[in-house]
Amino acid sequence: MIDKQMLKCLAVCASAVLALAAAGCADEASPSTAPVTAGETGGDFHSLVADPSVPGRLYVGGHTRVARSDDGGRSWTAVPALDSADAMGWAINQGAIWVSGHPGLTVSHDGGATFEGRSDALPDTDVHAFGAGDKAIYAAGPGIGVASSTDDGVSWKTLSTEAGHAFFGRILVDPNDSDHLIAADVQAGAMMSTDGGSTWTALGSEPAAWVSSGDSFTTLYASGGSTPQRSHDGGATWESVIVPAGATLLEAGSDGVVYAGVHDGNAVTVWISTDDGQTWTRP
Repeated sequence: MIDKQMLKCLAVCASAVLALAAAGCADEASPSTAPVTAGETGGDFHSLVADPSVPGRLYVGGHTRVARSDDGGRSWTAVPALDSADAMGWAINQGAIWVSGHPGLTVSHDGGATFEGRSDALPDTDVHAFGAGDKAIYAAGPGIGVASSTDDGVSWKTLSTEAGHAFFGRILVDPNDSDHLIAADVQAGAMMSTDGGSTWTALGSEPAAWVSSGDSFTTLYASGGSTPQRSHDGGATWESVIVPAGATLLEAGSDGVVYAGVHDGNAVTVWISTDDGQTWTRP
């Protein structure tokens, strides 16, 4: 028979075990670095990016937070260096990772380990869309229009004061033709330039906040509006894409995988498709 003294002893021992276990868990990983099943972006969802140089590496971004996955969206870790970066525009090119938003530009040259500001020469620091090619980087926003830099952001040239005010997210640069650009316009849908950003024409998609292409501009995805769409002919014609419930942004990886991001509360989960968006599974 267990007496009151023994019960008291057992209770004390149990409390000690729980305290040690909690301390051990705290030492294993801090909240900012522990892998989680969804990528925290805060109260909004601006961007879903597949790193073209690292298969399976993804970024999701919002106004206050950015998270990274190295396993195709199965687990995520925070990127504290991009807190409050308002991660709207992205470009990963020639070893550099560029991120743009209301505070301007940040860039990493060490694979995302550190980021530094690069906004001093910008015509305006509210950069809603960004892109990078072999010859130039591109910035667009309501106070900029469209501008380019050929010296890594040291100086900028205004290309258009007519277009760019409603651009959002990534500006795609054709790897086979540096003058061929595609951007998402939240009013006019996917827009195209064939003269390096000076003039733009609408491609006829639904309004969009994100454009993506994983195969040298033959297949395009326009998403972030009411209807995610896909083109198999470089933007000449478009069709709707059936996506998982709640998915808003589509991203085509260089490995042939298409990602769909679902924002729920403060974080994003991703679904993947290996058959051009015909079927979807969780990673």
